[in-house]
Amino acid sequence: MDDWIDLSDGCLGLLADTHGRAERTTEALDRLLEAGATTILHLGDVGGERVIDRLAGLPVHLLFGNVDEERSLASYAIALELRPHHPAARFRMGGRRIIATHGHLDSVIEDAFKAGPDYLLHGHTHVVRDETIEAVRVLNPGAVHRAKVHTVATLEPASGRFTILEIP
Repeated sequence: MDDWIDLSDGCLGLLADTHGRAERTTEALDRLLEAGATTILHLGDVGGERVIDRLAGLPVHLLFGNVDEERSLASYAIALELRPHHPAARFRMGGRRIIATHGHLDSVIEDAFKAGPDYLLHGHTHVVRDETIEAVRVLNPGAVHRAKVHTVATLEPASGRFTILEIP
């Protein structure tokens, strides 16, 4: 995994499982920015370059999932000055330690728990999640595509405020 990356204090905008749906990704990003997100984390299953195009120009870190062709998407993201990570990334924000991954690799999840972060963020299941396991708060913002209700979320790490936002 990467070393810990320090992010400026603020609010994380979380989205996952866009599966190439560029228009819905734009709606998701609009919701996150309106809600005060200062950094965007895409938690994987990006689904293609059209989604990466929508992320360009924003303060984004992105991870790749089981449907992503990591090498080609990483090169494309880097060319657009985005920050791709695979299979996980470690962040510090608001005095808290955060590990983010897509969630499809059991060994990565196990390693994350061993590192003892305050938060473990993931996508993959397309289901909103907020639970604490072994003193680690595990959060999933749901999915932008292939879910009964399409959702994203914001997280204020310092306060622990986790807010689910529906995408119209």
